[in-house]
Amino acid sequence: MSETAGPELTVDIGQHRDRYDIASQWQLTWWAFKKHHLAMIGLWVIGLMYLISLVCEFTAPEDPFIQHRRAVFHPPQMIHFIDVREDGWSFHPYVEKMTRKRDPKTLAITYTPSGENIYLKFFGKGTPYKFWGLWEADVHLFATENPRDKFFLFGADRLGRDMFSRVMYGTRISMSIGLVGVVISLILGISLGGVSGYYGGRIDALIQRLIEFVLSLPTIPIWLALAAALPASWPIYQQYFVITLIVSLVGWTELGRVVRGRFLAMKNEDFVVAARLDGASEARIIGRHMLPSLTSHIIASLTLAIPLMILAETGLSFLGLGLQPPAISWGVLLKEAQNIRSISQAPWLFIPGGFVVIAVLAFNFLGDGMRDAADPYGN
Repeated sequence: MSETAGPELTVDIGQHRDRYDIASQWQLTWWAFKKHHLAMIGLWVIGLMYLISLVCEFTAPEDPFIQHRRAVFHPPQMIHFIDVREDGWSFHPYVEKMTRKRDPKTLAITYTPSGENIYLKFFGKGTPYKFWGLWEADVHLFATENPRDKFFLFGADRLGRDMFSRVMYGTRISMSIGLVGVVISLILGISLGGVSGYYGGRIDALIQRLIEFVLSLPTIPIWLALAAALPASWPIYQQYFVITLIVSLVGWTELGRVVRGRFLAMKNEDFVVAARLDGASEARIIGRHMLPSLTSHIIASLTLAIPLMILAETGLSFLGLGLQPPAISWGVLLKEAQNIRSISQAPWLFIPGGFVVIAVLAFNFLGDGMRDAADPYGN
């Protein structure tokens, strides 16, 4: 039996080696990345969050600005999928209806189960919305069978607004502000770092002094000062754009130094010298010969930079110096949980903070996996 197994094993090993010998750099990187299980989990989580940010109008049960005066600080309601009755059971999602009562002595509002159910349906019609501000629709991921019924998966805030809908809308700004900020950092880091490393001399000295000056600035006070200078009368899109610029001010420096160091090491390599002797322009040498060798490292660095920008926006908005209502971000939502009353009566107002933690962990796992996979030959 061993005589027959030996040749088959030799063939399998040979095919396995041939597969790696003919694989491209991207294939090797992907195979190495798939071995990092936490990175794959982070990739799925981040993909789900960006999907939510793209279709938040659809995933949110109702308009995040609608106020329900009879549902102030309404507690979260859990979805039950199996409806058990006397005649049997069926798959019918529902939440337990809550009754609002006020204590005659303390005047405190309490919610108790009423014994009735609010039945839900997937892809049902609910509050009308304008998808991405382009076309009107009224179909939601899940809605109540009776339009008059209301439910609160993540509870309600002090104005009776649905927290689940607000978290869904907040995902769009909080996740995109990190992405847009990283794009700005990418442009600045590659441009200034590449010019500094490729040309050297006075240009290199000038750009390095600029990087050192930016790194010497106290980050948080500078952010606070710049954010406080924003006029409160500015519309949401202007606030969003300026806050994105603020959180990108120091994000490019580390990438700029990495690109400069790699360019200094590569500009005298044989393939760069050969391209220069062949008459290739400097733009072609940089764009077609030098930058592609840095792609995997740049992607890994940017993946680790996104959570820092998300945390920066969340911190500024939480302190009241970032985005302001009616803008909705995770930081703006966490601002509702600043007082003792919110902590004692409505701890579910901290749910946006949980989304921040999940997003940051997912990006860190993804960044670690991409950093390890950036050198597939070393794995």
